[in-house]
Amino acid sequence: MAVMPVPFETPITPMLAKASAKVPTSDDKSTWSYEPKWDGFRCVLVKDGDEVELESRGSKPLTRYFPELVEAARRDLPDRCVLDGEIIVRSGTPGAERLSFEALGQRIHPAESRVTKLSVETPAEIVFFDCLWIGGDSLMEQPFEQRRSVLVDALADLPAGSPFHVTRVTDDAAVAARWFEQFEGAGLDGVIAKDLAGTYQPGKRAMLKIKHSRTCDAVLVGYRIHKSGNGVGSLLLGLYDDEGNLRNVGGILAFTAKRRIELIDELADLVVTDDSGEAVRGATDRSRFSSNKDVSFVRLRPERVVEVKFDQLEGSRFRHGVTFLRWRPDREPESCLLDQVDRAAEYDLGEVLTR
Repeated sequence: MAVMPVPFETPITPMLAKASAKVPTSDDKSTWSYEPKWDGFRCVLVKDGDEVELESRGSKPLTRYFPELVEAARRDLPDRCVLDGEIIVRSGTPGAERLSFEALGQRIHPAESRVTKLSVETPAEIVFFDCLWIGGDSLMEQPFEQRRSVLVDALADLPAGSPFHVTRVTDDAAVAARWFEQFEGAGLDGVIAKDLAGTYQPGKRAMLKIKHSRTCDAVLVGYRIHKSGNGVGSLLLGLYDDEGNLRNVGGILAFTAKRRIELIDELADLVVTDDSGEAVRGATDRSRFSSNKDVSFVRLRPERVVEVKFDQLEGSRFRHGVTFLRWRPDREPESCLLDQVDRAAEYDLGEVLTR
């Protein structure tokens, strides 16, 4: 597409957030605006007439995977704009909907026929929460309060059934705290706080994010070798379902170089071997994001329990990578059950989007 004559480099790196343990309250230094934290694909939408580009947080093009959004952007959005938002896919029946990160992930597919099929079967939407450029004016140096006002005005006349939304906001910390608890049940993963006087700072952690955090005990079922070839790159975890099957639920990803080497020796006695003494390997399912990656792993006897920190369990999988807390030699692997994991009370996604 033709590059829009904007006074900043494209593709645009979105503004980021740093973690906060609690919802902040306004004081003499900052006046906060709060909004739900959407868990989808971060997207900067760039439109210049009929030319539309969807850029990911990593500046990778998402355009080809969401043709229905491109078509709708040509129809529904201002002729020249740069908007920051989150691509989402919902699941469930009206009145009992929630975000489906699994369905969203399946939209990233190399086959054009599959992309076209899924654009109809699991159509995507975008929740916008910032405006960087509108018409001939850059807003990046303007305070968020003004950018928000322009965003609301620009999208005030979206037609019924449009896949575009403007996120809800509040200036009440108590309301934000209530959203933090309620909206998790619709698949959201926390609250974002923005300084009303803050400018848009690409790539800088200029916002605050308050995310859910839980712990559970899981069974260690295997490990992958680090991409460098040295030590453990990730630990694979399992939980038992109601039928007694050990289900793969995700993994622990971050270890120091020293710890990666230590884990090889520490877990050696648990490695499953064949008749010749070689380590037995398994393989996890490939995702759209791991089609070219080695998904094999070294199998371990399911005898060791580990306590981990996580944010959400979607179905039978941790939504994101989890954090190692400690080994639990006092726990029996069979006691690590899926139905014992704390889950949020259900909440309708439609209530989050439409109020």
